[in-house]
Amino acid sequence: MIFKAVRDGAPYPDHQTTLKEWADIPPRKVWLADLITTKRELALDKLLAEDSTFYGDLFPHVVEYHGALYLEDGLHRALRAALQQRKEIHARVLVLEA
Repeated sequence: MIFKAVRDGAPYPDHQTTLKEWADIPPRKVWLADLITTKRELALDKLLAEDSTFYGDLFPHVVEYHGALYLEDGLHRALRAALQQRKEIHARVLVLEA
């Protein structure tokens, strides 16, 4: 199993974090097996694109809520890492208080 679980949507409240605020969060290592995805589907063309992060953050966005890690943005990057047989990724982790 690549991820801990797959969901359709986020169980946490809307945090309204801007891209600038995300950029201020330093990346840290996260185990793929600890992540719960918030998207059930992905676009194969984005997975295979070489420039998929050209207009976005280089690091996936993860929300920590009630002790669980939810992959909010970066599913394609995380899956690409798994296909390269990597077990962890560097991601920006936003901690939301309950």
